[in-house]
Amino acid sequence: MIDWNTTYAAIWRQRKEYLRPVKQIDPVSLEQLLGIEKQKQQLIDNTLRFISGQPANNALLWGARGTGKSSLVKAVLNEYKNRDLRLIEVDKQDLIYLPEIVDDIRELPKRFVIYCDDLSFDTGDTLYKPLKSVLEGSIELPPENVLFYATSNRRHLLPEKMADNLATQLIDDEVHYSDTVEEKISLSDRFGLRLAFYPQHTQTYLDIIDSYFIDYLGNREDLHKQALDFAHQNASKNGRTAKQFFNAYGKNDD
Repeated sequence: MIDWNTTYAAIWRQRKEYLRPVKQIDPVSLEQLLGIEKQKQQLIDNTLRFISGQPANNALLWGARGTGKSSLVKAVLNEYKNRDLRLIEVDKQDLIYLPEIVDDIRELPKRFVIYCDDLSFDTGDTLYKPLKSVLEGSIELPPENVLFYATSNRRHLLPEKMADNLATQLIDDEVHYSDTVEEKISLSDRFGLRLAFYPQHTQTYLDIIDSYFIDYLGNREDLHKQALDFAHQNASKNGRTAKQFFNAYGKNDD
């Protein structure tokens, strides 16, 4: 049994069917996340409403890879864990256990965010069905002390094909989507807060580089050139690439 007074996060382990307490939480902070100020503030506001007992929304953070979606969720936990916020991470394939996980925490005094990283579903996938019931409830209302935060590269979580739109009709000047499109949109619609993350500009990437190399004593322009070359090799300029560059070339000056 987890002592949630001393445990701030846990991960669901499918094989043993239990929550494993996290001993070392990623220490990322809100101040470290650059270039996503609007998304950051919206998720903070939503989380503050949640931990203060006010109505709040489930959140879907979607968009370009490496832009800080997952880091933002972890940073929010670090910021508010001393205000009774707790995080439970669940993989997509374990969503079938969501009802049981929620049953075990719904009567507890803490506020829980259930978090699923890189959430998306393939055609014919039925794992989203237990998620739907947790997001909006079935015959039983969703618990007030539980929210669901997810990150995804897809806006609607399910694959979108041109053929799905062929049955969409315009009736009395109103768009009526096909059943397939409606099914896909209905899942993302259950997230009252949907935050879009777009590819980051070059200057934002360099600002993130500078945040990692605060104590760098060499030529800053040369550092930026190396960082941009590294980004071109990896075909991406984002926070993840900046951290990988630091891991490869950064060092502490004695």
